[in-house]
Amino acid sequence: MFKIEFTNEAISNFRKLEKDKSLAKRYKSVLKALAYLETNPKHPGLNTHKYSSLKGLNGEEIFEAYAENNTPAAYRIFWHYGPNKNMITIVAITPHP
Repeated sequence: MFKIEFTNEAISNFRKLEKDKSLAKRYKSVLKALAYLETNPKHPGLNTHKYSSLKGLNGEEIFEAYAENNTPAAYRIFWHYGPNKNMITIVAITPHP
């Protein structure tokens, strides 16, 4: 099991998604993806892969996980391992560009 931490940006992204009732289905998908991340960041449903054009604040490798797939502007979760063992930091939760 991993402990999930959120950056301020990720908290803001999450709250906006939570408050917008028109995005309720997407919010539910993000919650499901976060649960997978907590138990198994390599879960096949997440399609987790390194995201090379970003680095964490301390140079950490950033990963992208799918909250949705085959959906216009599908939501993605950007995250990295750390700062401590068995921790994951969520950097951002955004629609796919």
